[in-house]
Amino acid sequence: MKLNLDKLRNTLRTTLIDLWEYVIPIWKISGLFKRIKSKKDLENFIQERSAHVSQTTLYGYLKTRIGVKYIAMMEDEVFLKSINIAKWNIYVVALADCAFYVFSYLVSEKNLKENDCKEIFLNILENEKKNGLSDEIFDRGKKNFLDRINKVNFSNYYLNDPFKESGQALYYWSPIADELKSLDKKIVLNSIHLKWGLMKDEFKKLTKDLKFN
Repeated sequence: MKLNLDKLRNTLRTTLIDLWEYVIPIWKISGLFKRIKSKKDLENFIQERSAHVSQTTLYGYLKTRIGVKYIAMMEDEVFLKSINIAKWNIYVVALADCAFYVFSYLVSEKNLKENDCKEIFLNILENEKKNGLSDEIFDRGKKNFLDRINKVNFSNYYLNDPFKESGQALYYWSPIADELKSLDKKIVLNSIHLKWGLMKDEFKKLTKDLKFN
């Protein structure tokens, strides 16, 4: 059998890039934060964790559902485009959820007076444009955030299913046929719930000794 070396190289390169994007944030994030002591630390934490949760849950779901055909599908330009669209749409919702949770927790548990949630979210969103965030998704993410923030009660948001919206975004935007997604809904929502649970535990540890006067 004659090997198509160019196709093989492209497949391997695509697979390695995908694995790099999927695995690297896991080890990178595990040692990234020792403590949170500034607004910039807070911004970095929200951005990193939102990207990590949205990316690992999306890619994890796709790999599980597609199975052995996953590598072949990664050669399909239409499928790759749909993944990119899904990735960004899930991320901007996750970013809003995470920002609301973080500031709600700090306001309620740490006596934070200066609520910079809006400033930090919009700054992260603006910076993501240079990483490939389209104007369309930027505008949608910004509008969704501004609509939500007017309804958020920061004194208790963190207690009331704070990551519901990003779970729904993962389910909605994942490029899987609707008839298959309907079978997976509970598993998909539970997977992102567990990821956010790890983030919550970490954030509480990082801010254990943090108190605002």
